[in-house]
Amino acid sequence: MMILKINWIDDDFLHLPILQFGDDLEQKILSPLSYIREHESKWVLEFDLPLVEKKDIAVSIDSNETLVVEAKLKEVYTDSKGGRQYQFEYFKKSLPIPKNVDVEEISARFSDGRLTITMPKSFQGNPINIE
Repeated sequence: MMILKINWIDDDFLHLPILQFGDDLEQKILSPLSYIREHESKWVLEFDLPLVEKKDIAVSIDSNETLVVEAKLKEVYTDSKGGRQYQFEYFKKSLPIPKNVDVEEISARFSDGRLTITMPKSFQGNPINIE
């Protein structure tokens, strides 16, 4: 196995704010950390939503078959990086739904700051009997 080491981080890079793809500074929206796992019969999405209460979370599917997770923070989150301060009030993340998902059976559970969304796979076709 070959391991490559890339030294592209310079001093200027270290002073930039650490923002995730999808963060929106103008609208004060953070993109939450998320994980997706595929199982034989389902997809499982997990979102880390600290500083959020269950009543302030909205999960929806838009007309483009995209799963949208939105949540209002209990308090304003301030991040200071590179001499600048950034304030965030919301989490938001949009993800395309895989084509083999049974959209009617999607379920969600929120516990200890983690939102878990289960998307069962839909199977098409007819079973073949083996004699």
